[in-house]
This record gives sequence, C-alpha cells and structure tokens, in this order.
Amino acid sequence: MKIVKYSGEAVNFDKGKLTNSIIRAGASPESAADIVQSIESFLYPGITTRQIHKKAKQLLKRNSCAQAARYELRVGLQLLGPAGFFFEKFLARIFEKQGYECRTNIFLAGKCVAHEIDIALKKGTVITMAECKFHAARDKKSDVKVPLYVLSRFNDLKDVLQPIFSGSDTVTQCLIVTNTRFTTDASTFALCAGLELLSWDMPPGNAIKDMVDRGNDYPITCLTTITLIEKEKLMVSGVILVRELLDKLDTIERIGISPTRKNRIAREANELINNITI
Repeated sequence: MKIVKYSGEAVNFDKGKLTNSIIRAGASPESAADIVQSIESFLYPGITTRQIHKKAKQLLKRNSCAQAARYELRVGLQLLGPAGFFFEKFLARIFEKQGYECRTNIFLAGKCVAHEIDIALKKGTVITMAECKFHAARDKKSDVKVPLYVLSRFNDLKDVLQPIFSGSDTVTQCLIVTNTRFTTDASTFALCAGLELLSWDMPPGNAIKDMVDRGNDYPITCLTTITLIEKEKLMVSGVILVRELLDKLDTIERIGISPTRKNRIAREANELINNITI
C-alpha cells in the first residue's frame, strides 16, 4: 500500500520499519506487533506518515507516556525552535556529558571579520567550532550551500590565536549539526572538505538519535504530559533536558502547574530517563 511521506513522496508502507521504531521507543515485541496490527487496520491508500505516527503515539501512550515520549524524539527536536536557540543549548548539554568544555553563542575574530559561533567545543587540545542548522519542518534538509558557507567561515577563523577557553586558543576543527538531514551533495562536499557532520541519523551509530538514546538525554519537548507553552516556559527558565527537570521539580510549580499534574510529569520523566517499561 502506498503512503505519503512528509516530503510528499509516495512510498510503500514498511511494516518492519514501523515495528522497529515502536520497539525502539521501549515497547516489547509483542506489544509492538499488537500496535502495528491496529495501525494496519487503520491504513488506506494515500494516508500520510504524519497520521501513522500520530496513531502510533496514541497507542503507545496507552501503554506508557514514556514510550510515547521516546517515540516523539524527532518531533521533540523540532520543538527546540523556532530559531534553534534551545537546540544549541540542548546540543551543548549533550557534548558536556561527553566530556567537552562548551561555550555557546560567542564571537570570535577571524583573519578578515568577526564571526558568531553557535557552539565552541574543547576536548584535550582540540577546539571545534560547531555551526547549528535548525529546521522546524521535518522534511527540510540542509543542502550543499550550508557546508560551502561554513567552510569559508572556518577558513577565516582557523589558526587565529585568541581567547576562547584559555588565553591563547585556535579553532582546529569544524562541525556542522542539523536536527534533520543533509542532502547527498552536502555530505559529499563536507567529506571532501574535511568538515564533520552530525544529523538526526548520521554518522551511523553516533547520530543525534543514538547519543540521546544512549545517554537518556531527552529534551523536555518530548514529554507528553506538559503543554507546548509550559515547555517553552521551562526552557526559558533553563530546563532543557528531562533529567534536569527531575533535579528541579520546584520549577514545575513556579510556572503554575498543579501538584497533581506535577506528579504525573515526574512519573513520565522518571520512566523515560530510567528506561522503565510497562
């Protein structure tokens, strides 16, 4: 049966792919099979993947809010907008957990002009400039113009001695990050130019989705028990990750959430980051 992707492309329904994504969210193989069976009875030619994902989330939520939240990771990343400011903060926290020193939204002097850098990373003696390309639309990809532009900035910045983390540092590497995907040309050019790429699904095994799952570093935008406005209020107050929310539960009350809802939110957050399955 043909279904319609977010991009508008018609493709065959892939039962195995849907099953794997549901199991990845924490459902047992048996539960995943039941959910997929329910979704198959709901299918019709031309149904969109958006509708399928919405149905899968609803069915997962009956089992566990945490499973639904884990399934919503990609949507959660899209909600770290609209301009991507919170996406940069989210990435900095991921890198810090991996042992990097991080500075966000800083200005550095190039050989020709000054540049604002989304994230500066340091591990050992290596300093990396990270350029973040955030897309609110799921089907939007970062094309070859992105690495072309970023390479020119990197060339202007590298080898310039200046205070970044210490009194005299130099940018030595360049990383481009997107919450969606890169086009084939963008990936090919970046590889040829020596630029590192990080996206939703690359590099394989160490993509954004892999790092989040491995470290249970889910953004609060994945949670199903709080509204979008409440998520924005929490992020403005400095709470970006679900594990940070558990450390700052008093913040929930400060934004006007009742004690009863606070308990539901805390339960979902705890299940999510501690991989509790039901």
